[in-house]
Amino acid sequence: MSAIATNLQAVRTRISTAAKAAGRPPESIALLAVSKTWPLSSVIDAATAGQRAFGENYVQEGVDKASATVDRDLDWHFIGPLQSNKTRPVAEHFAWVHSIDRLKIAERLSAQRPADLPPLQVCVQVNVSGETSKSGCQPAEALALCQAVAALPRLTLRGLMAIPEPVDDEAGQRAPFRQLREIFETIRAAGLPLDTLSMGMSHDLEAAIAEGATIVRIGTAIFGERNYA
Repeated sequence: MSAIATNLQAVRTRISTAAKAAGRPPESIALLAVSKTWPLSSVIDAATAGQRAFGENYVQEGVDKASATVDRDLDWHFIGPLQSNKTRPVAEHFAWVHSIDRLKIAERLSAQRPADLPPLQVCVQVNVSGETSKSGCQPAEALALCQAVAALPRLTLRGLMAIPEPVDDEAGQRAPFRQLREIFETIRAAGLPLDTLSMGMSHDLEAAIAEGATIVRIGTAIFGERNYA
């Protein structure tokens, strides 16, 4: 068994353990393998071990990997900040976008989604930590943005995504996830049928699952530490 396959098995065990501790069925949480900066061979290794959903932060890198694996029936999720001049390749090659933070991006994705593909599954990113370096709409803007996105053709609004500021203690990890879940519940109560909370990464997936995550985005724990050099 390859190192990536072994790591995948370990991450799935963590997800299952965390789900059971939260009184949730493990199958209610999907694993998104974040393959950004890793070579195509790592993606194929993970796919061979049964992983189907992959997340990418950089448009061209993600398009290249999606194009190279078209025969493998993988789901490609775009999870990074998206500039308006990069929306077309994302609309054409990805199944999901988690990082919609303003209406202009959603409008362009809607207009550029090819008619022969299923609607693009999308999440609105919320900046729950208030970090100026992070993308995401403000919590107070999330309902209005979701309502506007949900009205667009060729998109299906699924839920919310967040990347909280990393902290070490569980209580500190859970607080922003709880905030995102409360925003999610408010939007559902307003009549939008959201079903997705994309939150939690390698260091805090247990806290995210305890607060209701339905997709956890895991990179390091599967592929190893990244070398951005």
